[in-house]
Amino acid sequence: MSRRLPDTEHTSRPWRIHEITPDFRVEDVWAFRTPDAGPDDFPAMLAALRATGGPAGQPLPTRFLFAVRWKLGALFGWDDPRQGVGGRVWSLRERLPPDLRLAPLSPNLDGTPFTNLYELGDEFAMELANKTVHTVCHLGWVPTDNGDHELRMAALVKPNGLFGRLYMAAIAPFRYLVVYPALTRRWERAWRDHAHPTATNA
Repeated sequence: MSRRLPDTEHTSRPWRIHEITPDFRVEDVWAFRTPDAGPDDFPAMLAALRATGGPAGQPLPTRFLFAVRWKLGALFGWDDPRQGVGGRVWSLRERLPPDLRLAPLSPNLDGTPFTNLYELGDEFAMELANKTVHTVCHLGWVPTDNGDHELRMAALVKPNGLFGRLYMAAIAPFRYLVVYPALTRRWERAWRDHAHPTATNA
């Protein structure tokens, strides 16, 4: 199963994301099981994630939480375009060094408000901004002790003042009790279905 990791499991690795997020803090670091994955399977993992359908493909409790969040955002103007990337904050693509800016970039994940930043053979990042926070979802491909590779996810955040910090604290229980467990089941199943397409889903 997936497991939460200490922040150092992200900060100690030579990820390129460190170059462009020195003013962001690490909020969460998680590892997801991808049995029998090899060093060159990261693009296949990303393709499997794209096939999961975003929030619309999540279980009912997760969809309900997202629906409530979007309703509150619409009511209080949290997700007004003027509060997002290109409005309240500049896109982190403006910080990318030339080699990352010129690297091929896949389409944004369907059904999510995130915008892709860059994509490499073992690393992928996308960003989101609203009135509460500017955040980056970073995915990395990491060798394990048994010779496989596994997916690592880090959430990097830059809260928007006191309101943003209070918002992040308020949603933490929902992330740990509902969102991350559902994400775990969906992402790990996505890899199993990719690796064994004729197998019956668990």
